[in-house]
Amino acid sequence: MAPRGNVRGRGDVRGRWERARTWGAANPWAVDVGIALLVQAAMTMPFVVPRGPELEPATWAAYGLTTLTVVPLVWRRRAPLAVLLAILATSALYKLALEGPGQPLPYTGLVIVYTIALLSPTWKRLATAGLLVVAVPVSVGLNTRTARELTFSLFVFAAAYVFGRLQDARQRAHLIEAERAAARERARIAREMHDILSHAVSLMIVQAEAGPVAVRTAPERAEAAFGAISETGREAMTQLRQMLGLLREGPEGAPPREPQPDLSGIPSLVERVRSGGLLVEYTTEGGVRALPAATGASAYRIVQEALTNVVKHAGARRADVRLAHADGVLRVTVTDDGRGPDGSTGSGGHGLTGIRERATAHGGTVTAGPGPGGRGFEVRVLLPVPSTAEVGG
Repeated sequence: MAPRGNVRGRGDVRGRWERARTWGAANPWAVDVGIALLVQAAMTMPFVVPRGPELEPATWAAYGLTTLTVVPLVWRRRAPLAVLLAILATSALYKLALEGPGQPLPYTGLVIVYTIALLSPTWKRLATAGLLVVAVPVSVGLNTRTARELTFSLFVFAAAYVFGRLQDARQRAHLIEAERAAARERARIAREMHDILSHAVSLMIVQAEAGPVAVRTAPERAEAAFGAISETGREAMTQLRQMLGLLREGPEGAPPREPQPDLSGIPSLVERVRSGGLLVEYTTEGGVRALPAATGASAYRIVQEALTNVVKHAGARRADVRLAHADGVLRVTVTDDGRGPDGSTGSGGHGLTGIRERATAHGGTVTAGPGPGGRGFEVRVLLPVPSTAEVGG
C-alpha cells in the first residue's frame, strides 16, 4: 500500500496539471508565446557556448535572423501552413545569407509540423508532407549532404507528425468519453427525477382519493391523509432542490454528487407509504454493513420504485420490504399480495427498467415474478458491496 503522503502528492500534481491545462485551453495565445520563448531559448544555446575558431561566427545579425525564424510560432494555431512557409523561408535565408551557428535539431520545424498534424485538416497535412519531401533533401544538400543527416531529418519530422496525430486521436477519445459521461449523467438525473416525482405523485393521488371519503366517515384519518400529502410534497421538493443544486454548482463548489437518501431513509419512506393505507412491513437481516454512498442511494431508490409500483399497479393490501446484509452482497426484496405478474408491474414498465438500470450500474442483478405461493409480485435485487465497506454496529 502506497504511503498516504505519496498519494496526496500525486493528487496535488494531477490537480496542478489539470488546472494548468484548463488555463492553457482558456489562454491559447499565452501558451503559443510561451512555446516560442522556449524554442528561442533552445536556439540561443549555440550562440552563447564557446566556439572554436574554425566554426561559423555567432554574430548579432545571425542571432536576429534566428529570432525571426521563431517569431512565426506565435501564430501557429491561426495559420499553421503560412507559419510553415515563413519558417522554411527564414531558415533558407539564414543558411544562404549568413551561415551562422547551426542547431542540433530543427526546433521550429518540428513544432509547426506537430501543430499541423494535430490541428489541421487532411489537405493541409498532405500539403505539409509535400513541402517536407522537397525541403528536407534541399536543406541536407545545403548542409552536410550525407545520408545520415537525411535519414535523421526525415525521422524526426515523421516522429513530430506521428506525435501530433496520436495527440489528436487522444483528444478525440477524451471528447467521445466526455459525451458518453454527459449522456450517462443525463440518464442518471432522469432516473432520479422519475423516481422522486413518480413516488411522490402516486402517494399524493392515493391520499387525495381517500381524503373525501375519510372526511365524511373518519375526520381524523382525513387530517392524517392531508398531512401525508403535505409531507410527501415537501420531501419531493427538497430532493428536487438538491438535484437542481448539483446542476447549478460549479466543479469547485459542488456538493457531494449523491446527496440522496440512503438506507437510513427507508424507515421514513415506509411510513409515508403506510400513511396511504398500504400495510408495509420492513425488516433487516444480518449484520448491517456500511455502504458506499452511491450503493446506498441506489438501494433506497430501488425500494422506493418497487413500493411505487405496488401503490400504482398492484392493488395490494400488504407489502414486505426485506434487506439482507451478507458478506459481499446486499439482498433487497419487495413482495406484495396484489394482482401479480398479470398487472402492470411486469418487466415492460419503466419502474422495473429503472430498477434494473440501477442494479446493473453496480454490477448487481434483478429478478421479478410471482411472489411466494404464486400470489402477488416479488422483486429481488442483489447488489455487490465492496469489501472495503466496514461493518457497522
